[in-house]
Amino acid sequence: MPSQHTVIVGGSSGIGLATAQRLLAEGNRVTITGRNPDRLNAARSSLGSQANAMQMDAADAASLPGAFARIASFDHLVLALGSRKGFGPFAGMSLAEVRGSFEEKVYAHFAAAQAALPFLRKDGSITFVAAVSAHAAAPGTAGIGSANAAVAAFVPILAVELKPLRVNGVSPGVIDTPWWDFMADDQKLGIFTEYGAKSPVGRVGSSDDVAQAITFLIRNTFMTGHVLVCDGGLRWAA
Repeated sequence: MPSQHTVIVGGSSGIGLATAQRLLAEGNRVTITGRNPDRLNAARSSLGSQANAMQMDAADAASLPGAFARIASFDHLVLALGSRKGFGPFAGMSLAEVRGSFEEKVYAHFAAAQAALPFLRKDGSITFVAAVSAHAAAPGTAGIGSANAAVAAFVPILAVELKPLRVNGVSPGVIDTPWWDFMADDQKLGIFTEYGAKSPVGRVGSSDDVAQAITFLIRNTFMTGHVLVCDGGLRWAA
């Protein structure tokens, strides 16, 4: 793939950072964004001189057009925004918690993609990052799963509406990223061991597993309107 410029919103850690590393290794230009300046600067330093970094809060919709204007024209957009909200038993889930999940995940993806359009190459691509909870039937995921399902629903609609821009998505399964850092190490290890045992591939995923899927969708110009579920087959496990 000739050198192209990809903007990764949520690129300062986890899946977004791993995607930046893969694209840079292939000789492409990358701009990562994130809310936390310290984490963003650390990620920028780890990536080397070919990467740019810009502070951006994707939840602040009013600031996004100006932020993308500072980046100017680019070829591909990756939206790797996550949220921990909306996880828990349905019977006790508050609407405020579900609303927070939509604000951090759905509205942020929607607003960032919309604000990027004037600067995005017309036949470039957008890749949304949802989650396997959009496709599975796991108890306790009604809130977070509905938010991720909404993100996945953008993909086929926008692939048709925004053509020739290609629009795809990736739904990761259980991935060893900082998303899980709210747990103590021993608790996290127990969760990963449990899910790894259930998964047909025998392990939880890495950020690079998902980055490979995202990079494939960016590179393959015949792929649009598709959501790749990158979960090691976990959604089929009993």
